[in-house]
Amino acid sequence: MFYGEYIHSIDRKGRLILPAKFREAAKSHFVEKFFVTRGLDKCLFMLSEEEWRIQENKFKSISFTKQQSRTFNRLFFSGAVEVTFDSQGRILLPQYLKEYAQIKKDVVLVGVSNRIEIWAKDKWQEFYNNSQQSFEQIAEQLIDNA
Repeated sequence: MFYGEYIHSIDRKGRLILPAKFREAAKSHFVEKFFVTRGLDKCLFMLSEEEWRIQENKFKSISFTKQQSRTFNRLFFSGAVEVTFDSQGRILLPQYLKEYAQIKKDVVLVGVSNRIEIWAKDKWQEFYNNSQQSFEQIAEQLIDNA
């Protein structure tokens, strides 16, 4: 549903405009509400309400008696905020999420199929530069050749 890589800036009021392609994809799938939370690798995860419920059910099924499960769920769910975009396609990111992802002004929005990742531009460039060399090796390990 969400694909591509887009560079945008946070405006002086702390709003981020979603790329038109992401807004169009959301509209065509009847998505009106998103959840944004702490993601992995110091980015933010932005999920449609439907995808959020799917992930929420998965994470709720992990035993709360396991310390790692409690830690992950606390950080993942406590960071969550419900967002809708305004008439100009903007969302407001809370300061604590911007601090987590080290976002100051420039961001990269990355479509990863069922979610959008929001990265500080310099962190995305660092991740990309460190990962692009191993892309083929990772593919060989993860993708079944059957």
